[in-house]
Amino acid sequence: MSYTFYNIRSYTKKYYFPVFLTVGTLIYMLQYFETKLPGVINNYTNDFLCMPIVLYCCQFVLRYIRSDQKLSIPLFTSLCVTLIFSVYFEWYLPKINERYTRDLLDILLYYSGTLFFYKVEHITNTKSIIK
Repeated sequence: MSYTFYNIRSYTKKYYFPVFLTVGTLIYMLQYFETKLPGVINNYTNDFLCMPIVLYCCQFVLRYIRSDQKLSIPLFTSLCVTLIFSVYFEWYLPKINERYTRDLLDILLYYSGTLFFYKVEHITNTKSIIK
């Protein structure tokens, strides 16, 4: 692996969470104030950002509790958390709240975000929480 490519990947690992959190928060604020956003940004961006943010927070808490900064969430666990989010936000909530709609693209974006998280977080050697 070339030095430059490694630097890009390590910067991605270091900065994706604050960038994703800032972008997601900004989109929610603009939606709250009823600012007109392009459809893709309004309807789909936060669906991609959701799982990396949630999984990063879960991993942060696990690392803190276990006092081990190399700990990582296994892919299977990440996929299970994503399944729970998909069922809750794309099946259950649309039944009880008209603000939510069923959209298969949202589910694909949740899983894409999960795979992004897994790939970025496994750039360096990490330990799985499951032995």
